[in-house]
Amino acid sequence: MSKPPLSKDTRICISLASRPSNIGTRFHNYLYELLGLDFLYKACTTTDIAAAIGGVRALGIRGCSVSMPFKQDALRLVDYVEDSAKAIQAVNTIVNQDSVLTAANTDYTAVRQLIADFDPQVALLIRGSGGMASAVATAFRDSGFENGTIVARNRVSGTELAERLGYSWRCEVGDARAAVLVNVTPIGMCGGAEQHEVAFSAEEIASADVIFDVVALPAETPLVSAARALGKRVVTGAEVIALQAAEQFERYTGVRPTPEQIAAASLASRL
Repeated sequence: MSKPPLSKDTRICISLASRPSNIGTRFHNYLYELLGLDFLYKACTTTDIAAAIGGVRALGIRGCSVSMPFKQDALRLVDYVEDSAKAIQAVNTIVNQDSVLTAANTDYTAVRQLIADFDPQVALLIRGSGGMASAVATAFRDSGFENGTIVARNRVSGTELAERLGYSWRCEVGDARAAVLVNVTPIGMCGGAEQHEVAFSAEEIASADVIFDVVALPAETPLVSAARALGKRVVTGAEVIALQAAEQFERYTGVRPTPEQIAAASLASRL
């Protein structure tokens, strides 16, 4: 299918982040081309989130992905906030319909979909307490996981997140064990200071049933590789970022890509 040439009628979607990556740009534009949609996606940065979102409204920009550090500030700049964003008080998606801005959080909805068949009766251990950890932990809590532990070196953010969800907090994993282990820290991230490290010990991984690593680059983190070697069920950050982007794509365009198209766009976005 041929994509229409750029024109005055081309609809624009953007992302706003302090340090934009090419992942969203490649993902969305790949699917626009594949599906013949008259859209264009561009990653942007700003030092004035209020003015930037004002521009989304004023210029008729159809969709806007919001990344750190703007996810909380964006809440007060829109007209409607869906339950997914209300649940964690953070926005990652804004849809502009005739200058009316509606905010959602597709990280939250993507995680809920990925864990829909998990057993909520088992113990859960989440490492991390930042914005994405809040989305992930809240998705687990709202999916029925009541026995949860937040592991975070930052006592303030760790205890705040744990208390909000009715979970416990620990500074280190220590002797804690759980059937579901989730890493929502930069450990294992490509290019980071801890890119070769594993977020959980071999013993912790061996005692778990499911390993969930939210790090998207690389898809096969040291943690994911260690879990696969032990035959554990694995959920990767690449799955999260692809599914949340597909949710955004559908909201912006009204078109839901097939699982095969999402997988192809995900691969293209990480090349």
